[in-house]
Amino acid sequence: MQQLYPCLWFDDQAEEAVNFYTGIFKNSRITAVTHYGANSAKASGRKEGSVMTIDFVLNGQRYLALNGGPIYKFTPAVSLVLHCDTQEELDYYWEKLSEGGAEVACGWLTDKYGLSWQIVPSMLDEVMRDKDPEKRDRFMGALVQMTKLEIEPLRRAFEGR
Repeated sequence: MQQLYPCLWFDDQAEEAVNFYTGIFKNSRITAVTHYGANSAKASGRKEGSVMTIDFVLNGQRYLALNGGPIYKFTPAVSLVLHCDTQEELDYYWEKLSEGGAEVACGWLTDKYGLSWQIVPSMLDEVMRDKDPEKRDRFMGALVQMTKLEIEPLRRAFEGR
């Protein structure tokens, strides 16, 4: 069992959101669903028998979705980072996850449920750890001009071409 995993708080769209996410990512599935019983429904103000939590897996990573009510909302202070090896992969996830949401900047988007994502090239970690500050600065100079990231222009900037 994965010891540490995020819980995503939704008002009442957990089922819809989980179906949306598992429909996008390969190696994804719903592993368990719980429902509000009499006591938990009374304590939370939710309808007895309605979905309380959904355990699910995206690309091998475990998540928990909770229908907790309108008390909390997602903010960009916490985002999910998705590394993509190819432009085709990056374009696919960008298109799917931004559908009904908002494209932000620098590879960030907010999906239709308000969850923030960073859709970035896999090379990002290598670039950020590179010892040459000029290479990093060229890369970041190109990145901050983009909304959806384009791998080849970023690679050219990094390499100084």
